[in-house]
Amino acid sequence: MSKLEVPDFDQSRYSNRQLAGPPVAVIVLALLVIGATFAMTGTPVALDTEFTGGTELRVVAPDAGTAVDEPFSAEIQSVQPVQTEENTYIVTFDNTVDPETQKQLAEDAGFEVPMSSSTSPTFGQSTQRMALIGVGIAFLGMSLVVFGLFRTFVPSIAVVVSAFGDIVVPVALMNIFGIELSLGTVAALLMLIGYSVDSDILLNNHVLRRTGEFYESVQVAMRTGVTMTLTSIAAMTVMAIVAYLFGIQLMSSIGLILVFGLATDLMNTYMMNVTLLRWYKFEGVAR
Repeated sequence: MSKLEVPDFDQSRYSNRQLAGPPVAVIVLALLVIGATFAMTGTPVALDTEFTGGTELRVVAPDAGTAVDEPFSAEIQSVQPVQTEENTYIVTFDNTVDPETQKQLAEDAGFEVPMSSSTSPTFGQSTQRMALIGVGIAFLGMSLVVFGLFRTFVPSIAVVVSAFGDIVVPVALMNIFGIELSLGTVAALLMLIGYSVDSDILLNNHVLRRTGEFYESVQVAMRTGVTMTLTSIAAMTVMAIVAYLFGIQLMSSIGLILVFGLATDLMNTYMMNVTLLRWYKFEGVAR
């Protein structure tokens, strides 16, 4: 079995501006995408019916050539095929639609409707508020733990900024790839906070709390941290592909979000975080 080798990345060859520039630019670009989405839609990312309220019908078309949207009188938000079941689709409507009316129309047109579900707008808004509060509390709790652990501003803020970038960039990519925010994707964002803190604390511990030269400590931390992150990226990629092939959209979305976030974490941790630690370690001498 081949062994995963982490190539050496000699940060000493680059100035602080060269190292920190790319991750900062990516975070700024991500914030612009999120801001533009908010300006156009009123939310920073598209929301699933769990958060907005709405109706989902699981319908089975009478044959492969039948247009799925044909029998419905209301505007359809999305139609998603179920990969594991032939001629089966999930049809989504907004929260103004009467599910029983649309179900009856589908059945009258020869469709089978084995399942339907509805979420009220009030319940959806309550769920959305609780999910956002949960993410906020998790991020705040992580920040307090990090500041309590290192008790120094620059190393602590390096971890927090890196974690912030690991959340912001995947959210922007969710807008680009059309992934909606749901309870499942919120869970993926919460997982990213943990992944980010893990690699950043590993790096900070090696640099600040172990004897040895700065770049040597960074390389030791990278061998462990990059190996863990690449292994997680590979696992999440496989999960996303398999879930897509079997028509499990939520798991596929979670896998993609984790891949986006973990890839971003590699850049933020070993470029931006290293830059802040280097500036702190050498008191701004290395430029």
